[in-house]
Amino acid sequence: MKFEKINNKGQAQIFTNKTLEFFTRTHPLVIWSMYLPFIAYLPYYASNKYGFSSSRIALIFFAGVIFWTFFEYMVHRFIFHLITENPRTKRIAYILHGNHHEFPRDRTRLFMPPLPSIIISSVVFVMMYLLMLENAYVFFPGFILGYLLYASMHYAIHAWPPPLKWMKPIWRNHHLHHYKNDEKGFGVSSHFWDKVFGTGFDLKKEKEDKEAVKNLMFKD
Repeated sequence: MKFEKINNKGQAQIFTNKTLEFFTRTHPLVIWSMYLPFIAYLPYYASNKYGFSSSRIALIFFAGVIFWTFFEYMVHRFIFHLITENPRTKRIAYILHGNHHEFPRDRTRLFMPPLPSIIISSVVFVMMYLLMLENAYVFFPGFILGYLLYASMHYAIHAWPPPLKWMKPIWRNHHLHHYKNDEKGFGVSSHFWDKVFGTGFDLKKEKEDKEAVKNLMFKD
């Protein structure tokens, strides 16, 4: 996929309808406040309704968080960066993610907006329940926490330098994905799966382009 020029100002127009366009944006705190009650209550419900032990809850919850990182990688690689000649599919990919590559400084579209987020997460929960039954009451909250951490880290990568030294490779992996090659570096919250599937950057050989990175950062 040919890398397109980064737009440092403005934001993409997703819909011509102003109402629909308004609902394509959100603030991180809106999504966190929307999901935190479910993350806290569902494991509690599993404990009281089905007698889940603390250790079982912790294990299943953590498995949900870890599964998110794999899900994140697969969706980013095979859906967000889907290569197709179908105009409708291209349009969907642009709405989901392409607009972020075109306007990486648009901080209002890094979290899935509330309405589509609720619809998608509801479908995901139903699928998990069909596969796991009552275990979904704990696995799903871990999965959603994984999503919130991923989206928050993505926000942080575009907002600030890495706060800790060990985080620098994660930051660089995503920066290189934007300005160097968007066919690599699909992991955002972790580059573990990039290493597993051979889609990571060799950070020792990649020269750091500070000006390009600067163009990907938010401006107040």
